[in-house]
Amino acid sequence: MTNNWAVFEKEEPVFAAAVRARYAQYPHHVLATLRADGSPRVTGLNVEIRGGELWLGMMPGSRKALDLRRDPRFALHSNPGPDDTMPDGDVRISGRAVEITDPPELHRYAEETGEPHPFHLFRADLTEVVHIAVDADADELVITTWRPGTGRHVLRRGNDDEPPREA
Repeated sequence: MTNNWAVFEKEEPVFAAAVRARYAQYPHHVLATLRADGSPRVTGLNVEIRGGELWLGMMPGSRKALDLRRDPRFALHSNPGPDDTMPDGDVRISGRAVEITDPPELHRYAEETGEPHPFHLFRADLTEVVHIAVDADADELVITTWRPGTGRHVLRRGNDDEPPREA
């Protein structure tokens, strides 16, 4: 079963809207892939959420594209912004990248986005979405997680003297 953005958005529309808004704040984010030796590679990447999909577009022959062809697992971390306040929290998406190689689909994407040819294009099959924010009023860290098949889960953490609690 495909767990694309549309599935996430249908199951958790409010959470998906918050995650989308966080990624929309900045065009450039941080992608983690796995090198051939299994070590992590972290690179910058612009992402698109359109048509029910989270799209990962890359220059032809880029190392991150070659990493994803070999091992499709990835993590995408939202740009933290210009300072350390992150008022809208921190967002991470993990999943598997599915390469798009169909020429008409690549051409359609290029026309919609203005992406110059040639390029690598992957759609994201989501395995986890995490949003971490601070609830200043309650002096707690709020960790919201969505996984396909298990839905949304919220954990609240206070100071180190208190155990985490389900929200």
